[in-house]
Amino acid sequence: MIFGSLFRLFRSKPAVVEPAVPKDAAELARLHGASFHRGWGGGEFDQMLREQNTLIHRLRQGRHLVGFAASRIAADEAEILSIAVSPDRRGRGLSRELFMTHLGHLAGRGVRTVFLEVEENNMPARRLYDRTGFTVVGRRERYYKEANGVELNALIMRRDLS
Repeated sequence: MIFGSLFRLFRSKPAVVEPAVPKDAAELARLHGASFHRGWGGGEFDQMLREQNTLIHRLRQGRHLVGFAASRIAADEAEILSIAVSPDRRGRGLSRELFMTHLGHLAGRGVRTVFLEVEENNMPARRLYDRTGFTVVGRRERYYKEANGVELNALIMRRDLS
């Protein structure tokens, strides 16, 4: 059993981070829906991919789209709209590689400050953001609502890129 897992790990294709394109919209929506209670539709991704102020990177392994990061840019600031990695690919460091590449592209576009919101109990996401230099700068009470109606708080985080 262990050998099979190791074989699959070493056999896996390298991850590639690249700009998403409009034909990715349906697959991005599928990934978003698998990662969040209220997923965005393909039409929403299609619209974002066509906007000049939105930057979306896809994470690909072989021919499989396995993650994405999306941001909206305004002047020299950006907001991370969403980041997701396929549930079966989590825990392998892929989100960090995706996120750091995405942040590098934001900096290349002149972005100096990046903001994001994260559900305060989402420890995997918070660890990623902490490890990539984000700090908590605020809190929104009962910002998120789960499928069962439970309301959860959001933390507002910030990182300077300059």
